[in-house]
Amino acid sequence: MRTLRAFGRFWYDFVIGDDWRVAVGVAVALGCTAALVHAGVDAWWLTPPAVVLLLGLSLRRAAKR
Repeated sequence: MRTLRAFGRFWYDFVIGDDWRVAVGVAVALGCTAALVHAGVDAWWLTPPAVVLLLGLSLRRAAKR
């Protein structure tokens, strides 16, 4: 059980990390990209700007502290 708990903590820390907002934003961007691709739109371009925007917002929040 201890090994399973450690495994779960690792993945939580790896995916969520320091800022849960970035993890949610990336998940939403990937979901929107997948939905657009499923609808027939060439939407590869959506994820990189979303990640850059999320990184900028995260850095701004960190700099205010």
